[in-house]
Amino acid sequence: VVSATRTAVGKFGGSLKDFSPGQLGSIVLKDALKKANVEHSEVVDLMIYDGLWDIFNNYHMGMTAENVAEKYNVTREEQDEFSAKSQNKAEAAIKAGKFKEEIVPIAIPQPKGEPVLFDTDEFPRFGTTKEILAKLKPAFKKNGTVTAGNASGINDGAACVLLMSEDKAREKGLSPLATIKSYGFCGVPPEIMGMGPFCATKKAIERASIAIGKLDLIELNEAFAAQSIAVIRELGLNPDRVNVNGGAIALGHPIGASGARILVTLLHELARKKGTYGLATLCIGGGQGIAVVVKR
Repeated sequence: VVSATRTAVGKFGGSLKDFSPGQLGSIVLKDALKKANVEHSEVVDLMIYDGLWDIFNNYHMGMTAENVAEKYNVTREEQDEFSAKSQNKAEAAIKAGKFKEEIVPIAIPQPKGEPVLFDTDEFPRFGTTKEILAKLKPAFKKNGTVTAGNASGINDGAACVLLMSEDKAREKGLSPLATIKSYGFCGVPPEIMGMGPFCATKKAIERASIAIGKLDLIELNEAFAAQSIAVIRELGLNPDRVNVNGGAIALGHPIGASGARILVTLLHELARKKGTYGLATLCIGGGQGIAVVVKR
């Protein structure tokens, strides 16, 4: 991986509401190529996707989080505490300017006057506490535990990573951010799709021939606090190494971009901390998981 970039994440109806997925994709693609000094004509392969109702069980994805919470005994209090920490970490990271290097600013046209530069994630809720989150009502099930506060949101955004062979990077004089060590896919029952990262991570770790404790940083997409907590527990991950700058509950979940977004954030933070191994993993609606191990 020689270049990794993303837009700031917008909230529903927010700063990016007038941009199509294609427009957002082109912005990060151009920036990724520019940073690596790569011409469009040199690109051999390209994947651009935008992307939930569970068609298998005919209910909202939030119900799959309720299923995970029940099956893995994740309480409402644990979910709210996890979510508040995600918000707090994101707030600290934004105030410290940790995302500046990975975000390509976008000029947002205004009805009057000069365009406004959009370069900061607008979804995080500064000052969030578990006490505030505890006041929210269940969103998907009567007497449930999943709320708007301990789930990811509806967001806009784009992200891009540029890959090339080691020989090509050397030819162009580029210093890779990291190399892809391994990856893993797996299927899980659609009704507990949030557990996809569990089996996908196990496959990726096995293929990388490293112990899970060797991971310096983990970016686990926070579709819901319930599934994030369950995955962390079942894998035995060190919570202090997971989503150190906040996750999707705070930063947002722009479906179609989230996989690349967490990898972009992982690569930049891994460089900042001078770590060696990193993992990016997320669940997929319909019952899948995907994970990738990178080495710096």
